[in-house]
Amino acid sequence: MKIESIDLCKFGEEEACKFLRKQRCKILERNYLTRRGEVDIIAQSGKIVIFVEVKTRSSSAYAAPWESVGFRKRERLRNAAKQYISEHILNGYEFRFDVISITLSDSVKPEIEWLQHAF
Repeated sequence: MKIESIDLCKFGEEEACKFLRKQRCKILERNYLTRRGEVDIIAQSGKIVIFVEVKTRSSSAYAAPWESVGFRKRERLRNAAKQYISEHILNGYEFRFDVISITLSDSVKPEIEWLQHAF
């Protein structure tokens, strides 16, 4: 599968949303942006609100996509999540941070790895 690098992120986020819907998650927000950071996808599964970082790579030759979610990125995600929670009434909900790692290969179907409770 050949995808231009500019479209790689958008493609990965769309694939992640499809994947989450198949897992019976409801997509609440996409590309939630604040001064403090951004969350690619905010989803809900029952009484759990999931803040999802999506990492897409054309190859895993050097490292898995999820390995690029470092300390600073996690802090920005946490800060954006705090703001989202403060803006919405979410009493009785649990929260977690997941990473969806998407690797494209020569096959038509991308490889998707869902790391729940990633940090």
